[in-house]
Amino acid sequence: MALLPPDPVFCLRSSESCSYYSLCFHTPEHLYAGTDKGTVQLWELQTNRTSYQLSVGSSPILSLTHSDDALITQEKDGSVKLWTLADAEYLLRHEISTEHVGFCRLAHDAQSSTVIIPRDRAAISVLCAKTFSETMRFSPTADDEKALPYGTVMCFQPIEIQNQRYLLAGYESGALVLWDYRTGRPVGSTSHYITEDADCLQTIDYDPVTNRGICGGSADKLFVFSIDRKTQQLLPKSEIGIKNAGVHRVRIRKDLKVFASAGWDGRLRIFSWKSLRPLAVLTEHKAELLDVAYSEAKVTMWNAPIMAAAGKDGQISLWDLYK
Repeated sequence: MALLPPDPVFCLRSSESCSYYSLCFHTPEHLYAGTDKGTVQLWELQTNRTSYQLSVGSSPILSLTHSDDALITQEKDGSVKLWTLADAEYLLRHEISTEHVGFCRLAHDAQSSTVIIPRDRAAISVLCAKTFSETMRFSPTADDEKALPYGTVMCFQPIEIQNQRYLLAGYESGALVLWDYRTGRPVGSTSHYITEDADCLQTIDYDPVTNRGICGGSADKLFVFSIDRKTQQLLPKSEIGIKNAGVHRVRIRKDLKVFASAGWDGRLRIFSWKSLRPLAVLTEHKAELLDVAYSEAKVTMWNAPIMAAAGKDGQISLWDLYK
């Protein structure tokens, strides 16, 4: 008999009527959630209640990240803000406009203490995480775009290959490009995901241990790729079909046992990262899912690392899966 999908260990629901666009664990006991109302809620997972709410702006909080000493927020209207904690309150220290209105989320690179943000069309900026000063910009030239259509940048992730820093970026056209930090130029790319149906990439994750990545977007497939470590060329490997098209997020868990996809159809799909075999389709949510996050360590209440998922139905589901 087939195993039934597991149940969540808990579901968080705000007293406010809101949708959740972004999630971020700061410590295992503290989960930050960005809402469509421009606020960030701090959930205490010892009590499963909110202990603090930060008013950021009037636009949905598209992305959240927390460094050791600062909270960084990204609004859908293009505003990125740096907040520091003083006397139990978050105070605004820096603000920048990305000139990008869309769904591309920022990335925090803790190793280099930088924040990576989308810019207008295909450009990407690397900022100092403490001052928001720009240290590098990746932007395709006219010749680059003649060779490979880019379109608007949709997702990216900083990675390391043989002790060198690179940036993986996915674009509206379906192009996947590898940028070199040393030169600021693209060194590898693939047009494998460019289709006549104009499927665009919206999310990407990469595992340096197995040298495999996973990406998805508006298609009814997830795409697995690898990177040639000598030539830096991107190599499409396989495809994973999903029942309903559209994925907002794919996230590989740190232990490399599973990865999850957050679907437009409200389904949370769990796969084995080793075999790519589907393990479960979780149906707790009743509307579009927008983000997934993992705790770095065990959450005390459940004595386990926890996965959180959230979206437009106004709840945050918490899961203890496949240890």
